[in-house]
Amino acid sequence: MTGQLSILERDITACELCPRLRDWCREVARVKRRAYLGQEYWGRPVPGFGDPHARLFILGLAPGAHGANRTGRVFTGDSSGDFLYGVLHRAGFANQPESQHWGDGLQLKDAWVSAAVRCAPPANKPTPREVETCRPFLEREFALFSRTSVCVALGKLAFDNWLAILRSRGLIGSRAAFTFGHGTEFEIPGSPHLISSYHPSRQNTQTGRLTEEMLLQVFLRARALIDSASPATSKTRDRDKR
Repeated sequence: MTGQLSILERDITACELCPRLRDWCREVARVKRRAYLGQEYWGRPVPGFGDPHARLFILGLAPGAHGANRTGRVFTGDSSGDFLYGVLHRAGFANQPESQHWGDGLQLKDAWVSAAVRCAPPANKPTPREVETCRPFLEREFALFSRTSVCVALGKLAFDNWLAILRSRGLIGSRAAFTFGHGTEFEIPGSPHLISSYHPSRQNTQTGRLTEEMLLQVFLRARALIDSASPATSKTRDRDKR
């Protein structure tokens, strides 16, 4: 498992398939934000992070230009990460609420955090083609987490991308029955229980559209589902993938 994740991480960080995104990430890393002028930016695609035996899979949108694109760790170094990891700590999935840089001691417990797109996109808006190009990395990642019983999709783009994977695997026939909404749940045979949530972007958190308590309730619900899941969950997924 760890070896396969290492191979996937290597392939992600070496990816050059989306010229617009790669050029943007390099330019942001070269110019830098004034507050981080003394820091060396990561500037490459960002792999997932967390517990390799996680039962909770958290899917976000993409790295922040001066967050994960700077630090090299998903949801790290910006306000979205501060918000998310603070809630994960309260819900018992993280050993600390802070997420500042790669070596800050943060560890996730029973949770893995990933992104639909691995490069920071201009204006936080990847094109549909870029999302599709990056999807095979998520498919490979998802296949490694056979113990996962719950997926929390942060934002509609992550939600739609997860459903696209489920449809490609034949686990759902149509996406018409799946409507995005905060705290909305879907039980899908052969797949982790899906919970959708508003993304912890500054636009959502500063306007009050998403509060800390709202996001906490999502992860407390995820914890309850994980704790109540039968041991047969992972066996069912393993059988379905054969």
